Amino acid sequence: MQIIGILRKSVLTIVMSAFAVMFIFPLVLTLTNSLMTEQEIGINYGLIGKMSEATAGNANHFVNLKLLPDKVSLEQYGKVLVNSPKFLSMFWNSVFMVVPIIVGQCLVAALAAYAFSKLHFRGREALFLVYVLTMLMPFQVTLVPNYIMADKLGLLNSSNAIILPGIFAAFGVFMLRQFMLHIPYAYIEAAKMDGARHLQIFYKIILPMIKPGLAALVILLFVDYWNMVEQPIIFLDDPFKQPLSVYLSRVNQGEQGIAFAASMLYMTPMVLLFLYAETYFIEGIQLSGIKG
Repeated sequence: MQIIGILRKSVLTIVMSAFAVMFIFPLVLTLTNSLMTEQEIGINYGLIGKMSEATAGNANHFVNLKLLPDKVSLEQYGKVLVNSPKFLSMFWNSVFMVVPIIVGQCLVAALAAYAFSKLHFRGREALFLVYVLTMLMPFQVTLVPNYIMADKLGLLNSSNAIILPGIFAAFGVFMLRQFMLHIPYAYIEAAKMDGARHLQIFYKIILPMIKPGLAALVILLFVDYWNMVEQPIIFLDDPFKQPLSVYLSRVNQGEQGIAFAASMLYMTPMVLLFLYAETYFIEGIQLSGIKG
């Protein structure tokens, strides 16, 4: 039995290691390619300049995926950060969109989740079901109503057309409600006996206990809205108001090197945020009952 257990563990370790390598490889490839010169990238991927005579007549010309650059260069980062003011402008556009959405949705979701999980009122479950149904609808279904509403409110070509719907999205409410259901109601009853009101109970008891859930929600919201493309393209006509995710989706064939460097700078905040709050994220996902 011990041999079978060791063998099973070894196979599982090998399989998980293989998956880890598969997931990490694109990140490593992006990093190493961002340290190459534009000329080397063009030669490797056959996208810049002409192919050599040896490969010009060969229909089966393959991309050369190199992990180590011939010469380490920060040329691409210089082009992005110094010679491309549009990149920095769109980077701050992303920040000024994503941060209000995260802060606003965490606040609204925490209060609404408290009401749906700990307050008793008629029609609570039916109202929550209707609320969650909006989360199940794909983006394309709600696109036209959201566009019409933004137009009526005069929000088109404004970041508020993206921020306001993001703040009141249903996902955060659903996730935090699932998390709060694990908190015994005895805590609230004890606080009520001491004369505490609902806002005091929420602030002093519930909020400290749902920190892992809030951390997990922050990470999920950041990844979701940091990578959004459809909403900015539809609601923002002015290119200078669009976020960085739109910039990366429009990099043309003459800017492969810039694309690698911009991608590394683009994904760095997400990686750092996840590494900083990894423990809270895992605990929050486990207690909320959400499975990937």
